[in-house]
Parts: sequence; C-alpha cells; structure tokens
Amino acid sequence: MKKAIFIAASVLCATIAFAGGKAETKAAPTAQPINLKAYVPTNPTAVPTKALMYFAENVNKAAGGRLNVQVFHSGQLGNDREAIESTRMGTIDIMFAGTGGYSSFYKKAKIFDLPFLFSNAKEAYEVVNGPVGEDLFSGLKEFNLIYLSTGDNGMRHISTTGKAVNSVEDVKGLKVRVPEIDTYVALWKSWGAIVTPMPLGELYMALKTGVVDAQDNAPYHSVANKMHEVQKAYSMINYMWMGLTMVANDKSWAKLPADLQKIVKDEAKKAAAYSFDQIEKDNVTALATMKAAGLTIVDNPDRESFMKNIDAFYAQYEGQPWYDKALVQKLRKK
Repeated sequence: MKKAIFIAASVLCATIAFAGGKAETKAAPTAQPINLKAYVPTNPTAVPTKALMYFAENVNKAAGGRLNVQVFHSGQLGNDREAIESTRMGTIDIMFAGTGGYSSFYKKAKIFDLPFLFSNAKEAYEVVNGPVGEDLFSGLKEFNLIYLSTGDNGMRHISTTGKAVNSVEDVKGLKVRVPEIDTYVALWKSWGAIVTPMPLGELYMALKTGVVDAQDNAPYHSVANKMHEVQKAYSMINYMWMGLTMVANDKSWAKLPADLQKIVKDEAKKAAAYSFDQIEKDNVTALATMKAAGLTIVDNPDRESFMKNIDAFYAQYEGQPWYDKALVQKLRKK
C-alpha cells in the first residue's frame, strides 16, 4: 500500500514538474529588436526623405522584427553638417546627407564637387554604388563611419531671369548664385560669371529682387523651391552631378550580426536606386511645370563650349591631397 502511494506521488510530482517546465518555456521573453535612428534633414515630400523611408520599411521587413529603423527628418536633428557630426559621435545611427557635406573632414569626397565627371545620373549611379564608390568611401572608417550607398540629388543646369543660356558666351557677366563650395565658385568665375555663393533659403528673394540673375539647380529642386516663378529660361547644360551618401556609425554597425549588416547594406543600395528613379520622374514633372509657367526650355545648349577649357580647370587642383587625376580621367573615360 505504501509502495503504491509512493509511486503515485512520484508520478504526480513528475507531471507537475514537466508541466511547469513547459509553462516556463512558453513564457520565455522574445528577443527585443535592435533600434536604429536614421536621419535626413529634408522634408517629408523630398526625394531624400522618401528614399530613407523606403529604406527603413524594407530593412524592418527583411529583418523579420530583429531590427527597428526609425526615420527622423525635416531638420529635427540638425542640418547636414551637424547631423553628420552626430553620426560620427553615435547619437545618430544612420545618416543620409549630401555627399559634399562629408568633404569638410573626408577630402576624398571632394572629387564629386568637380564638373563634367558624368554625362547623366545613370553613369553616376553605376560608379558611386560600384567598386569605385566602395573604394573611394572606404576611408570613412577612420572617421567612425561605415559607407552604405550613394543616392541621387540631381544633375545641375542653369536657369535665368532674362535671356536663355545657349553657350558659355551667354554666361559672361551673368550674376549667378552657386552653393558655398569653392570648386563651384571657381568654375563659374572661369566662365566669366559674377558669382554669388549663398544658402538655398536665400535664393528665391535674391532672384526676385535682382541680386542674382541665375541659379544652377536640378529641375525638381528649382520647382520645389519655386524658382520657376521668378525665372524665364532653363538650359540643360548637365554640368555637375549631386549625390546623397548614406553612412552608419561604426559602433552601431558593429552591434549588428553579419546577416543584419548584409540586409542594411543591400537595402541601402536599393534605396539609392530608388532615389535615382524618383528624381528622374520628378525632373520630368518639374520641366512640364516650368513649360506650363511659360519658361523657355533649352534642351540642347552648346555643352561643349562649357567644357572647352575644362582640363585647365582640373589642372589647378593637381597636388591637392583630395585630387586623384587617374580617377578623374577614368570617370571622364579619357
């Protein structure tokens, strides 16, 4: 009798222990996702913001809940310069900023502030997201940044408040606004323009009041900032390509397992391709808007006239630590 009671008790205890073990397994907490803060300074309707949103959505989906990329935008975390510095410090995990914004500390990026490296945006995409781009930006590691990809910010042209520009001769004496970048200033001066570097936010009133006669933005930039309202002509000289480079903080990157790093890198390249496609579409819409507003569109200006003395322009930068003559010749296919 005692033996039977002992056996029954043992079975009961084992059953309770087994059930308890199963209950504990079911209650085990799910691993928390790794949170990443991604930032772009532009507003929600701008292509860079839409591209970063696209990136975040795709990363979060591909990671299956293991990553949570949250996008900030519209100046919430500062301008390009401030936010790049924050990314180097690690307070921002992923940054999507104008490529020129990195050249203040990473001089190799300055190569893309040179004119006529590319005939169109497609050429630029293939270079900056291929072996050349990977090699050129690999040195960002020295500044606590990991290169992910480079997207599109448009090919630059010239629009005026007066007569249309058909050749470089039409630029002489023209008051042209350019970004506050020394190579832009030097180039337009070499063409005989009266150059005024100024922030984009001041440009509309400068055109309206006659402080400047012309500006050099891409079609979609020009329309988005309402420049076409105070312009009469737009000439497609295709003289400079602008990029947007995506980077990650090196410590944030190191926390990711290899498979998640691959997802982030792959989706960054897809987001870059998305930006090129979107800007191409937006440029078509912008040119149609300009035409509807009465602007003269010069589709085929004498681009060769702008390139006539370009080798002499490049030569002035030989000897500069950032200037790579072999790379420039390779990009220009010379």
